[in-house]
Order: sequence, then C-alpha cells, then structure tokens
Amino acid sequence: MTIEITLKRKEKKFLVEFVKKGIRKARAVARANVLLLANEGQDNAAISRATRVHRQLVWRVKKRYLQEGLQAALEEKPRSGQKRKYDEKHNAEIIALACTTPPKGRKRWSIRLLVDKLKRKKGLRTINRESIRLVLKKKQDKALAKENVVYSKNNSSIQKINV
Repeated sequence: MTIEITLKRKEKKFLVEFVKKGIRKARAVARANVLLLANEGQDNAAISRATRVHRQLVWRVKKRYLQEGLQAALEEKPRSGQKRKYDEKHNAEIIALACTTPPKGRKRWSIRLLVDKLKRKKGLRTINRESIRLVLKKKQDKALAKENVVYSKNNSSIQKINV
C-alpha cells in the first residue's frame, strides 16, 4: 500500500526552511526530507535510499503526517522507560553519607559499605552499587566542572577563564 503525500504550499516552505536553517535534530531533518521527497512523488524505496532511513520509517512518517499533521510527523513520540527510583532527596542522602567519616577500621567509604548502610534506610532498600556509583560520579563531574575555572586579574577587572 502506497501512501500519497501532497503538502500545502505553507508546509513545503516550512519544511525547506526547517531543513536549511537552524540547529535541528538529525532525525527531525530526516523526517522533513522524507516528506519533501514524498511530495515530489518518489516511492518509499527511493526515499529510503536518498535519506538513508529504513523504508518502514518512511511509511510511518507519511502515515503520521496524514493522521496527526506536520508537527507530529517531525517530532518523536515520548519513549517509555523506567521511572527514576531515587529523587534528589535520596541523592543528597547518598552524597551526605559518602562525605561523613567512614566506619571504624576503614580509611574511606567504599561503594559496598555505602550500599550496606543505605539499604537499612527507608526508601533505599532496593539501592544497588551501580545506582550509588552513578550518583557519586555525577556529583564528582559537577565538582570538577566548578574546579576547572581559573580567575585571572586583568588590569582592574576579574575574568573567568574555563580550563
């Protein structure tokens, strides 16, 4: 089954501008090109080769354009995914614990020690090593970003220089 697309003059102008100007996601530009080529009467296989996308995507973009309109055809639908288990409060608890003095007989907190301690707290019973590692890594990355800034005095003003 072939889906025929006929763009309105305004839509075609919008898509040409969309492809040529501005910073756009590559997938959105590919979808715009699919619609432009479909408007020229090319078949799905030719559009697929020209835009380097799968034939099924060509078909889905055309179908979505007809059913939901131009904007829906260009945008991606939200993807399903697992919700975050731990919010900012939990992350703050993890970081706060990691910043405290370690248990007796230990030089520093290890991730396994943190897991053992945090699993006893309400709301963190299912926490694992990887979750803690990612929270601490994110915290470290932010700290390094702030740390890698050098301030220099240039004449009477102070300049911020990113290193």
